[in-house]
Amino acid sequence: MTKRGVVVKQASLQSQTKQTIKDQKFSLHNFEFSSKIVDYASRDQTEEVDSAVVAVPTCIYLNLEDLRCFEAVERQYEQWGVIFNNCIAIQPSNPAFPTHSGLVVLMGARKNESLEATFLRPVHFVSAFVTSSQRLVLSAYGRDHQLLTQTVLPGANLANSDSAVPPNTLLSLSANEIHRVTFCAFDGQFTIDDFSFCY
Repeated sequence: MTKRGVVVKQASLQSQTKQTIKDQKFSLHNFEFSSKIVDYASRDQTEEVDSAVVAVPTCIYLNLEDLRCFEAVERQYEQWGVIFNNCIAIQPSNPAFPTHSGLVVLMGARKNESLEATFLRPVHFVSAFVTSSQRLVLSAYGRDHQLLTQTVLPGANLANSDSAVPPNTLLSLSANEIHRVTFCAFDGQFTIDDFSFCY
């Protein structure tokens, strides 16, 4: 489907429905995706890439809804170019951690450790909606583990709290040749939703 110069490949993400951009509350203009392909990737989906559009920058948006609650997340999205470490899927029961879309979010599997995403080929843009009980740092690293850039959620943004920052705050960063990102809340708990990245 082509709309306003944006090429969007839609894929069926769940067995019951074919989701659209509106269903995901995902706004293309927020991410400057003009002339890019956006793939809505579920873990069980397989799709051949059209070689005619490989040169076009591609953005992948991970649909987490096929993950089971408390499932360890590592290689479920490997076919889409990302492997996670220290990551589980949850359906939050604590109202302080609302989801941004759907029912499932990602969370660090062990306290005091960062949730990590490693890309099978380098990307230049990463984003996610984050809710955290403490200050959180999203960091991007290059091939040789050198820090490329960081962005910070300055403090807790739990729902129904007195935080000036709303829950599900969008964090994003951009740099050349990002090989890995980490989310670290320094003894806090956090959830991430609508994780996406662009080549």
